[in-house]
Amino acid sequence: MRLQGFVGSFNAAVEGFIYVLKTERNMRAHFLVALFFLLLGIYLNFPAVEIMILAITITLVLMVEMINTAIELTIDMIKTDVHPAARIIKDVSAGAVLLTSINATIVGYILFAKKIPFNVGEYMLNIRSSPWHLTFMALILVFGSSILGKIIFHKGTPLRGGMPSGHSAIAFAIWTIIAFFSNNSIVIALAFLMAFLIARHRVKDAVHTVWEVIVGAILGILLTTVVFQIFH
Repeated sequence: MRLQGFVGSFNAAVEGFIYVLKTERNMRAHFLVALFFLLLGIYLNFPAVEIMILAITITLVLMVEMINTAIELTIDMIKTDVHPAARIIKDVSAGAVLLTSINATIVGYILFAKKIPFNVGEYMLNIRSSPWHLTFMALILVFGSSILGKIIFHKGTPLRGGMPSGHSAIAFAIWTIIAFFSNNSIVIALAFLMAFLIARHRVKDAVHTVWEVIVGAILGILLTTVVFQIFH
């Protein structure tokens, strides 16, 4: 029961995040910009500390945007008529979003100013010598694309249902990564079997259709392959 309660709470939290992405244009813009700069930071081979600073800054902006949305919905639910205090509350919460956005801009400038313009050849060499960067970039792209797909088709959540299957996309992305890095055909075959079983399980439990699982698998394989073909 505790496990089901935890899973239910986690699903509710994810659905809340997706709701803000679906309904708030500013949240979508912040999410896409955040995804771009996080991938750019990985591409530029930022040290772990700078990646952590960037991730914390991004999380702060997204979190405050979500809190702002929750406050606005609460005010709209409580106050059906125009009230000066309601307007002030909304303005203050919007000001918090503005403040964190300004902070993110300053942090981003400090982190990226010393890296741009950059030597493409040098950083390509760094990526080739650090395979985990490629793996991280591929998984972020696959996960982000799965979320965007569910938002576009307005169906399901990242954890249950919708087009495409996020589980299938991640599973086959991991299989593709293993196929690129491993020379052992048995390991590659076993990884494919695991990815296939994950995809089959989503169909068997009626969480996804066969088509949603196939699209997820293709998405995971193609995006991961593109990352490795471009940067490896």
